Amino acid sequence: MKNHRPENEDPDFAEDPRLRIGSSSRRFRAYLDLLKRRRNRPKSERTTVSRMGEVRSLKRSRGALDLLRTFFEMLGRHRGPILISLCTLTVATGLKLTVPASTKLAIDYAFTGTGLPETVTAWLPAGWDLADPRRLLVAIAITMIVISFFSVAIGLSGRWLSTKATRLFAVDVRRKVLDHIIRFPLQRIHDLRSGGVASMLRDDAGGVSELIFGLIYNPSRAIVQLLGSLVILAFTDWRLLMGAIFLLPMVWITHRTWIGRIRPLHRDHRLLRSQVDSHATEVFGGIRVVRAFGRSRGESGRFVRGNNLMARQAINIWWWSRITELAWAVTIPVASTGLLFYGGIQVIDGEITTGDLVMFLTYLIMLLGPVETLAATATNLQTNLAGLDRIIDLLEEPTEMPDRESARTIDPENVSGRIEVRGLGFTYPGTDQPVLHDVEFVAEPGQLIAFIGASGAGKTTLCNLIARFQDPDTGSIMLDGADLRDLELDGYRSLLGIVEQEVFLFDGTIGENIAFGRRDATAEEIREAAAAANALEFIEATPAGFESLIGERGVRLSGGQRQRLAIARAILADPRILILDEATSNLDSASERLIQQSIDRLLAGRTTFAIAHRLSTIRHADLIVILEGGTIVASGSHDELLERSEHYRDMVAVQTARTESMPDGD
Repeated sequence: MKNHRPENEDPDFAEDPRLRIGSSSRRFRAYLDLLKRRRNRPKSERTTVSRMGEVRSLKRSRGALDLLRTFFEMLGRHRGPILISLCTLTVATGLKLTVPASTKLAIDYAFTGTGLPETVTAWLPAGWDLADPRRLLVAIAITMIVISFFSVAIGLSGRWLSTKATRLFAVDVRRKVLDHIIRFPLQRIHDLRSGGVASMLRDDAGGVSELIFGLIYNPSRAIVQLLGSLVILAFTDWRLLMGAIFLLPMVWITHRTWIGRIRPLHRDHRLLRSQVDSHATEVFGGIRVVRAFGRSRGESGRFVRGNNLMARQAINIWWWSRITELAWAVTIPVASTGLLFYGGIQVIDGEITTGDLVMFLTYLIMLLGPVETLAATATNLQTNLAGLDRIIDLLEEPTEMPDRESARTIDPENVSGRIEVRGLGFTYPGTDQPVLHDVEFVAEPGQLIAFIGASGAGKTTLCNLIARFQDPDTGSIMLDGADLRDLELDGYRSLLGIVEQEVFLFDGTIGENIAFGRRDATAEEIREAAAAANALEFIEATPAGFESLIGERGVRLSGGQRQRLAIARAILADPRILILDEATSNLDSASERLIQQSIDRLLAGRTTFAIAHRLSTIRHADLIVILEGGTIVASGSHDELLERSEHYRDMVAVQTARTESMPDGD
């Protein structure tokens, strides 16, 4: 792959080799150096190039407004419940704001026995007789209890709607991310690491849903409470109000000074966690190799060093976050003390009443409380925003070949299966050397086409192009006279059956794996497919038969058994086009002969492409295509190639000599 990094550009977090080797302390020092270089870069220098060739921000990939806009677009069908919950939140918060007013009524009128002012009693029924301080105090208490009850009930209903929307939104985001990743180009999927994808689906996608509270619900409650408190304070004493307002710029200052630095740290922390998860997944996937080379302790140590680096990063983030909380923890008590002193002087001078001061301080706490809470939860907010940033990055990546507007729908009943390859050429992205060039041949319906050649000749790539996992750079592949690019991709894929060299089976039962391509298949159809693949005997020998669990990747089965299940899976799918990639390479000679007989019976009506090195799988092919250096050097039937291709004769001689030197049944 070409190196797209500009000259003199320092590598970023994912690319810096100093962050990949050495002890956790050494790697953490390198990470601190990286952070320092980021801060020292000119402000105008906003982007760098990742290892995938993508341009991205050095600090924050997107501004806050961009993230907000994208997040609200992603909410989709959840906007309605969230809007209703915000309405209930507004009502509940408004009712809650009336409660502190009871302190003024109790102190100034009930405790002093002066009674309510005439402006208030004029609105009350005459029979209430609230001139009695005890009756007034009881009335205040009952009113506040009723208001508090309705405030809690209404607020709880709104919070339930938001919680429900959060959980359902998490499901939607995870499904959207997984659906998008599944449709990535094949080369991009090969670049992904399974553990990193799992971490993104679990942590990033789940964290995005928590933004309903962190970005909408909690800030809305703070804003309503803030505005309500300001209005009430304005009626109490405008000078005290001005003193309280001077605290509000603290929100902007702490955000610009500290919070803006925290999100990139969280992004790096999530990226490292994905790498550690990927490494753990990789170790368990290759556990046989790890043990064979005695690398158990080494890989365990590598895992521990990665986790230690994560811990150091988390502690670094914790310190930056505590600076924000510390600023508020000091400012609010100092400001409250100053306002209490000033308000006390006003009470002594007779400018305001004691009830006014107590009510003012109560509303001041209600004013600053939500702001302090938002500052305290800013770390989680930045964590989830970093996750949203990564999710958006992923969703903006292009998917595999989109259907053309004029793409035709395929009717499987009307497909004969004639494949014509014309002047085919293909080069993998990021390379200059073509893998295939000037490839041409025709596969008539029902024919078996065998691809042979040395490793790297382009056999698998050619099969990938026929399966339309990629599109050719030059030339075309025609199905019954129509270019594959003019057909709906999903419709064409439904015609395919594939048995790969490295068989992949899912963690489940034998029956579920055979029916993977046809979920509606009956038990009898599954059994017939297993019998056709000569897998029925070993399946019935298991304790649970078709209900036997095979483990992740089919670890409880032998290589030959996995191969036969893969063939049974392809048989049950009833494809028009069958691709066999080294389909019998993992079988002994006896099993290979049985499966070869099954494949021969299945060829009728199917166009089959086989990649194999063994003569037994290609001798009876209708067309043998010899690939060398990405192009066809010879083609024809077995007898034809024996007559005119020295390369084929040499290969046959080597295979024949190897077969004769092996003991029978090997």
